[in-house]
Amino acid sequence: MVKFNRTQKFTKENIKNVPKEKSIVYKIKDREGENLYTGIAGRGRVQDRLLEHKELKREQIPGGTRFQFAQVKNKERAEQIEKQIIKKEQPKFNEKKK
Repeated sequence: MVKFNRTQKFTKENIKNVPKEKSIVYKIKDREGENLYTGIAGRGRVQDRLLEHKELKREQIPGGTRFQFAQVKNKERAEQIEKQIIKKEQPKFNEKKK
């Protein structure tokens, strides 16, 4: 599996510090550390994708106060890891069919 960074507060300031030169797999978590949503973002779109969850009402994850991410070599690898995490952890806001 891939190594995730430490969990941090889901703030615009912390999102700005996420490197954007590689694709990522990310988890949005609640205060207790439960994974609410797992997603991916392609290289160059990392910060924009995380900000969508923070700012757009239709994209927001209720209770999502923390996040963590892992950089991966490409979007295809990110998709594989995302599927594994969703299958194993069954985050509340992911579609169950993935």
